[in-house]
Amino acid sequence: MDKGRLEAFTDGVIAVIITIMVLELKPPDQPTWHALSENGHVFLSYVLSFVYVGLYWNNHHHMLHVVERINGKVMWANLFFLFWLSLFPFTTNWLNEAEPVPAPVPTAVYGIVLLMTALSWVPLSRGLIECNGGRESVLAQAIGGPWGDWKATVSPIVYLLAIVLAFFAPIVSCVLYALVAALWFIPDRRIENKVLAK
Repeated sequence: MDKGRLEAFTDGVIAVIITIMVLELKPPDQPTWHALSENGHVFLSYVLSFVYVGLYWNNHHHMLHVVERINGKVMWANLFFLFWLSLFPFTTNWLNEAEPVPAPVPTAVYGIVLLMTALSWVPLSRGLIECNGGRESVLAQAIGGPWGDWKATVSPIVYLLAIVLAFFAPIVSCVLYALVAALWFIPDRRIENKVLAK
């Protein structure tokens, strides 16, 4: 099957996710810098979620760039991935409800969504590898299998730790979520290098 519709659908869903997130940002009650700074945590959580969505969009684009076909399994795996990604606006908004610091349950739920989104990447990448030549495919050679490099292994572990810590120190959990995003923010050139080497 042609991958074009899958890419277009995913791009559309991600655009809607970002739009919903930004619409949840409410302007301060007063036209002052102080009022703006009081909503700083809301803006920071939006930035964190935006970065995560952007990272997934970027990696999804790169992954689909090196494959030629998809199948029904990939389509369902992509929907599973999009389901978890679509929960970002809800969890981001809920995280912002507690003031001045994040509350334990919303912080943990935010982490669960991050964890499940990361884990949903595994069947998607595995499905794409299987229907595009298996271990000999460009994608498999570029990412080194469905789990990828050490970052893909460490990230779920950090998410699990942050979810547990959310009930004792929610702010530490938020810092850990930001650290994982920063880790993935560093450009990954494996797929680009593989394409250039062809």
